[in-house]
Amino acid sequence: MTVPTSTPLLHAWFEIMDSDDADRVLDHITDDFQLSIQFSKGDSAAEFHGDRAGLELYLAQREKSVLTHHILSGARVGDTELCLGETRRDGEFEASFNASAQLTDGDLVRRLLICRTPRVRFSE
Repeated sequence: MTVPTSTPLLHAWFEIMDSDDADRVLDHITDDFQLSIQFSKGDSAAEFHGDRAGLELYLAQREKSVLTHHILSGARVGDTELCLGETRRDGEFEASFNASAQLTDGDLVRRLLICRTPRVRFSE
């Protein structure tokens, strides 16, 4: 995966999420962290939301080292990184995602919004 210089934090975040130790992302959040992950599989959807505990619940239910995240484009605007990407399973497209992360001066994640769907593909 090419490192997008415009979204270094999100690149690092998804690299950790793709590893065998995704819990390391917990080291990159603030004390007042809030998240919402809208997760669609196409025929069903779920929302994971909350603070650190919400992220811990999301991490606990994930398939570890199965999906890989690939950032297609991104930008940083002020204290916010935004990206468009896709997840792949065994190298094959599974879903598109958007991610927005509000960062502190020390590049910790304060707010995180991720939306995912298999219904729209941007890489074709």
